[in-house]
Amino acid sequence: MVKQTAGKDALGDFAPEFTRLNDDICAEEHGGMFGMGKPNTAFSQYFTGNSYLKPLAKAETVFLANVTFEPGCRNNWHIHKAEKGGGQILICVEGKGWYQEYGRPAKSIKAGDVITVPANVKHWHGAKRNCWFSHIAVEPAGEGTSNEWCEPVSDSEYNCL
Repeated sequence: MVKQTAGKDALGDFAPEFTRLNDDICAEEHGGMFGMGKPNTAFSQYFTGNSYLKPLAKAETVFLANVTFEPGCRNNWHIHKAEKGGGQILICVEGKGWYQEYGRPAKSIKAGDVITVPANVKHWHGAKRNCWFSHIAVEPAGEGTSNEWCEPVSDSEYNCL
């Protein structure tokens, strides 16, 4: 397979700035190695901004999907509830973003980081203001599992980061 890069490989150190200025041309690269997926319309009411979803695997014991956030996009506060097991694992694959647990400072995250979200912990995650961001969302099996979507992360909260 030949990867099309719109000539970016020849740009050297200027390539990141070229991508920022021409993200419509370079869109095929968003989403990391798994690709961007389709607009996440089924869950759009729980996001500020646009996100994209590419399911990767669904088995009895685990669900995996690549979630891509446009710059500034973030999901609402939410909780992965479980009586036993459950929770969420985020494997960051592209760009830079934020992760925050309720009552704690936000953490800057980037490709290569892995975040383990315990069950029953209120949290949110998303892209930084000026950068696309993608992570693999892993939802381990558990007993009595459900997701509770809460309030949006306000612009004033987000813009302080």
